[in-house]
Amino acid sequence: MYAHNKIVKTDSTFTMKKIYATQALLPEGWVNNVLVNIGTDGCIESVEQAIDLAATANQSETQIVSTLLPAPVNVHSHAFQRAMAGLTEKRGQDPSDSFWTWRRLMYTFLDRLTPDQIEAITAFVQMEMLEAGYATNVEFHYIHHQPGGAEYSNLAELSERIVAATHTSGIGLTLIPVHYQYGGCDQRPLTSGQQRFGNDLDRFERLWMQAKTALATLPLDSRMGISAHSLRAVDRNCFSSLRSLDSHAPFHMHLAEQKKEVTEVEQAWGARPVEWLLDNVNVNDSWCLIHCTQMLPHETNRLAKSGAVAGLCPITESSLGDGIFDGINYVADDGHLAIGSDSNIRISLSEELRTLDYTQRLRDNSRAAFANEHYSTGRRLLEAVTKGGAQAAGRKTGRIEVGQVADLMSLDGTHPDLEGVNGDTTLDIFIFAGDDRMINHVWSAGRHRVVEGMHVDRDVIVQRYRDVMKTLREDI
Repeated sequence: MYAHNKIVKTDSTFTMKKIYATQALLPEGWVNNVLVNIGTDGCIESVEQAIDLAATANQSETQIVSTLLPAPVNVHSHAFQRAMAGLTEKRGQDPSDSFWTWRRLMYTFLDRLTPDQIEAITAFVQMEMLEAGYATNVEFHYIHHQPGGAEYSNLAELSERIVAATHTSGIGLTLIPVHYQYGGCDQRPLTSGQQRFGNDLDRFERLWMQAKTALATLPLDSRMGISAHSLRAVDRNCFSSLRSLDSHAPFHMHLAEQKKEVTEVEQAWGARPVEWLLDNVNVNDSWCLIHCTQMLPHETNRLAKSGAVAGLCPITESSLGDGIFDGINYVADDGHLAIGSDSNIRISLSEELRTLDYTQRLRDNSRAAFANEHYSTGRRLLEAVTKGGAQAAGRKTGRIEVGQVADLMSLDGTHPDLEGVNGDTTLDIFIFAGDDRMINHVWSAGRHRVVEGMHVDRDVIVQRYRDVMKTLREDI
């Protein structure tokens, strides 16, 4: 079942189990000369301070890096949208281009995608995520059926294609099949562009169970999640049924992304989206609410206190004109943050973090928005999204310590902009003066998938993606 052009991993770097770092960001802070040992289960076996590399055993089996960091989770992705990046920047006859006009174009585009194409695009997206420093892909997966809405003979066909792409890329995966039933809060039927998403609860539950079976073919660090797409796309009574699939699994949902959405929910359900959800559903630390760019101050406070993660996608939110998440007050209320690439118009960890902080500065006429008296902006951002991403993905990761999944990335100390710096300044330069080209190694659960800045199977993955794009763009 999983032989869909799957790449056989023969690269010797896949088995690297020791990393020596000149400096590493550990839970207690920056530590020099750190040796990390990774077990066969993909988890960190030991973290110790070594006086120098010469004092370590098996030097030939040790990867030497300059700066070692926990690698974050990409908490929100629609992989297929990567193939339409850059194709929606023209304005047609409608002078009021918006999220809603973009969405119509997206529906038209996705109706052309075949299972083979979705798999190839997903592998390419996951490769780009790894090269950008993400060790895990949380795939918010809502294309389930054929154009027009008919089932594939295998109900979970497209979920299996996400799994097949993950076999190829080697990234960690939290797969989140999405329940999507209606075209709006009035429960109107799905439009032609939405019919590939649609399920009633019974069919969605069957699809979810089959997707879970497919996921079991991946390494043990993979996880299964659950989603209701948004309040406007589901019945208000669906949450207990969805939760019954797995009461402990990560539960993700779009929430309060656009002003029009807030108005529609308020008129139909009698409350703003965040208010309604927190008043009627048991939102806790297994939840991740995506975007939340249209919140009032009391909603920001209540969401922070719920223990849920706010999944932010600043590049996409900027592209679609969603608005600015109130990160400063949310963090002040001990809210948890994570970062994702959503539409995948650009996959860049450093740029997502930079955009998040810059939007706060622009709104508040401030500088170094997330910095405090103890830690720099870069340090606070990275630590926030690694912690929040681990929570949202249901993955024991985000810290370089014994027992954690070995999701790690390193920065290239030979980069001219990193010359002569250490500690928090390294992160500040990476995020605000540099870019993802500073990342030279990435491990996902100990799988060494990025070496000297490039995915170990890049050539084959890119060629498959090129072939897909050539076909898709013939009619553009």
